Amino acid sequence: MKIAVCGKGGVGKSTVSSFIIRALLERGRKVLAIDADPSPHLARLLGFDDSDITPIAEMKELLDERSGRDGPFYNLNPKVDDLPERFMKKKDGLSLMVLGAIRQGGAGCACAENAVLRNLLNRLLLSKDEDIVLDMEAGVEHLGRGTIASVDHILIVVQPYRGSIETAEKIDRLAQDLKIESLHIVANNCRDEEDVRFIEQLCGRKPIGVFHFSPETARAERKGVAITDAAPELVKEADNIIARLEKA
Repeated sequence: MKIAVCGKGGVGKSTVSSFIIRALLERGRKVLAIDADPSPHLARLLGFDDSDITPIAEMKELLDERSGRDGPFYNLNPKVDDLPERFMKKKDGLSLMVLGAIRQGGAGCACAENAVLRNLLNRLLLSKDEDIVLDMEAGVEHLGRGTIASVDHILIVVQPYRGSIETAEKIDRLAQDLKIESLHIVANNCRDEEDVRFIEQLCGRKPIGVFHFSPETARAERKGVAITDAAPELVKEADNIIARLEKA
C-alpha cells in the first residue's frame, strides 16, 4: 500500500503520517516513510534522533555531482540507486528517507537538483516489499508535476477552517486529472462534532477518519519525543483508516 499525505501547510500532514505509520507497524508490516517536505520533521515525530539527519535536498555537492550540471545542461536520469543504502535510517521495522524539497536553486532554477530528487523518489516508490507513507510538501505543486501519480491512495489532511479546505479542493481536482481514484479527506485537530460537520459540509463528503485535538500529542511534540506513544486513541483511528483503505 502506497499512501501520500497532502494538504495545506500547517494542517498536520506529518502528524497524520506519523500515526498512519505507527498503525501499519503495529500490524506487523514493514514500512518505508518518506519525508518530502521542505521543512522535514517526520523523523523527530517518529522518535528518530534527527540531530545527524540532513535532507537530501540540502546536500548541494551531492546534487550537483549527480545531476551532472554543466551550465544550463544537466542529466535528466541521474544515478540514485546507491542513495537509499547510504542515507536511509532504520528502526524496529521502519525505514525512513528524508528527501526534503528544493524551493529555488542558486540561479533561480532548481531543475537539475529536482531531477535527482524526483528520480530518487520514483525509485523509492517502486519498493514492493514495504508499505510506503509519503509525507508531501504543502500545497498542490507536487501534484501538478505528477510526482505522486503512482501512489495507491491520497489522504488530504484538513482542519476545520476554510483555507485548508480550499487547498483540499485544488488537490482533489489535480488528483482527478492524474486519474488517482482513491482520494480521501482526513479531518485533523477537531475539538468537537461541530468541527467535523463543518469539514463534511464544505468538502461535500464524509472524512475517512477524524483525528481529534490531543493535548498529549502537543505535549509530546514540545518535548521532542515520539508523538505516537502519547495518544493510543489516535493510533487506533489511524488503524481504522488503514482498514477502510484496504476495502476501498
